[in-house]
Amino acid sequence: MNDSTAKDVSSLLPTGDRMRALVATGIGGTECLEVREMPLPIVVHSDVLVRVFASGINPIETKTRAGSGMAAVVDHPFVLGGEFAGVVVKAPFELAEFQPGDEVWGMLLTPHYQGAQAEYVSVPMMSLAHKPRSLDWTAAGAVPLAALTAWWAVVEAARVHSGQRMLIHAGAGGVGHFAVQLAKFYGAHVVTTASARNHEWLRELGADRVIDYRNERFEEAIDEPVDVVIDLIGNVHDNTGTRSLSVLRNGGLIINVPTGSWPTMHEEVAAAGRGLRASVLKLSPEGRILRTLAQLFDQGDLRVHVDAVFGLDEAAAAHERIEQGHTRGKLVFDLRP
Repeated sequence: MNDSTAKDVSSLLPTGDRMRALVATGIGGTECLEVREMPLPIVVHSDVLVRVFASGINPIETKTRAGSGMAAVVDHPFVLGGEFAGVVVKAPFELAEFQPGDEVWGMLLTPHYQGAQAEYVSVPMMSLAHKPRSLDWTAAGAVPLAALTAWWAVVEAARVHSGQRMLIHAGAGGVGHFAVQLAKFYGAHVVTTASARNHEWLRELGADRVIDYRNERFEEAIDEPVDVVIDLIGNVHDNTGTRSLSVLRNGGLIINVPTGSWPTMHEEVAAAGRGLRASVLKLSPEGRILRTLAQLFDQGDLRVHVDAVFGLDEAAAAHERIEQGHTRGKLVFDLRP
């Protein structure tokens, strides 16, 4: 339990029953993005009300807006965003772990909860942790969803360990640059793919080898089979998922992360034989993992790269930049008062 005295957050409390939020008004292009006055989120049970100061921007939001991602299960207008950092303004009870004034970060289980690209979020205590002291607001807001995805892929699913050989596709992206660091921290030999401009940076993050996917076929460049492939691309570009099967050792594991990016994965893995294993990934927004990640950031063992910061009214430009596919690290919305 946090034993700090609750701080005065009166200036951060909502003044009515509405808040400013970025919504997708329907399915389509960036013309479907709109900043609107929306109802405040419902706060019940163990929910904590947080004034959002920053919220990371992720490909799942552009996909949902465009008609894939979570588009089939959301009602419009839908508040976008799955990760945030901010200040607690309302605790669920007096002795709760999180109290008014606490600086926190977290991930929302959308669409069960409204999105985080809004002035306020309601989030269960189990999906919160105290913000790392070493990160400013925009950096902290850019981390939770992407870093949790990397953790679930590398640590929980792949069972990373010393000496393991791991290929991580798209190592310079939001999830990728965390996956590279986590794999290296836990002792793996890390191979990753990226454009040439990101090679030196990825080596600084811990990659043992970086392959230029524009000028090399990774399946030809890798001369020793790998134990695990963390597939952050799928078959949406140059059949990256299918080609990855050839670099796996017998009995190796491929983990496909982007939703819907490789529909035939299990059939192809079965056809390849050799005892290969495959799994998609669905993550759980767990505060216990966010606490560990916060410690790693404060120790200097993890870092985040923020490529650009936007205001909510610049959402169209942010989505277009995500869809170009060349972002280094993360993009983030600044929602500070």
